[in-house]
Amino acid sequence: MPLTFSMSFPVRSYECDYYGHVNQANYLRYMQEAAVGASTAVGYDDARYRELGTLWLIRDLHIEYHNQLRFGDTVEVRTWVDDFRRVRSRRHYELRSAATGQPAAVASADWVYLNRVTWQPVQIDAAMIAAFAPDPADRTQASQRRAPFEPLPPVPPGAFVEERVVEWRDIDLARHVNNANYLAYMEEASVKAAAARGWPMERIEAAGFGIMARSHHIEYRVQCGLGETLKVTTYLADPRRSTVYRIYLIHRASDGALVAQSRSQFMCVDLHNGGLMRFPPQFVDDFGDSIVRSAS
Repeated sequence: MPLTFSMSFPVRSYECDYYGHVNQANYLRYMQEAAVGASTAVGYDDARYRELGTLWLIRDLHIEYHNQLRFGDTVEVRTWVDDFRRVRSRRHYELRSAATGQPAAVASADWVYLNRVTWQPVQIDAAMIAAFAPDPADRTQASQRRAPFEPLPPVPPGAFVEERVVEWRDIDLARHVNNANYLAYMEEASVKAAAARGWPMERIEAAGFGIMARSHHIEYRVQCGLGETLKVTTYLADPRRSTVYRIYLIHRASDGALVAQSRSQFMCVDLHNGGLMRFPPQFVDDFGDSIVRSAS
C-alpha cells in the first residue's frame, strides 16, 4: 500500500460561499496544504526544497465534489502518491467530513518537479522517490506519457470575456498566482457571465435554484506573476436537463499565452430540498449564443 498522510482542517466562516458551503477553490487549498504536510512528513519541507533549488507545481487537476461541507465542520484530507514519472508524480486525495465520514470530494493532481529559478523540469532523484514510497512495489517509473488534455469546443460568438490584473493577494510563496486562485478567477467569471445575461445571483436565488460545481478538470500551462493582466474567457457547452459544462480559458494579455484551461461541470440544484432539478427554460434561452452544442 502507498504511504498515506492525513491532515484535518476546521472549516472557517470565511471559507464558505454565498450558499453557505465551502467555496470550491478552498477544497484545492486544503489539498495543497495536505500535500505540503505529506512532503514535510518524509523530510522534504520548504527549507529542503530551497536548498535543492526546486519546487513542485500542479500541471493537471481533476476534482469531483460529492457532499457539501459547511462552517463548523472539520474536513479530513487523506493523500498519497500514485506514481512517479521522470519529472512528474500523481497524487490522490480524499476529503471527508470528520464527524460523519461522508466523502466531500475526491481528486488527483499531476505535479511537476521544477527548478525554482528557470521553471524548467528537473528529474526526480531516487532518494526522493524512496522517501515518498518506502515500499519498492510503489515506486512506479513507467515511461508512458500522460494523456493530453481533451480538446475544448470552439469559442462561441457570445462567450463572456473579461480582463483582470494579478493582485498581491493572489501570489503565493513561489511568487506566482496560486493554483487555487485560478479556480477563484473562473468562479468569479461564471457569476459575472450569468449577470451579463440577466441572471444575477439574486434572481437565481429568487427562482429557487442554485448552480453548483460537480467537477473540474483544469490544466495549468504558464506561471503568471504580480501585475500581469489576464484575459478570462468562459462559455457553456452541452446543456442537459440538470447539468451543463462551463469552459474556461485564461490567457496572458501581453503575449496571448494560454495560462490555464478547464472543462467544468455544473448542476442545477433545488435550493429547497437540495436535489437536482431541471434548468428553467428561460435561463438556458437567455445564454443563447454563449452555448456550444455537440453534434450528438
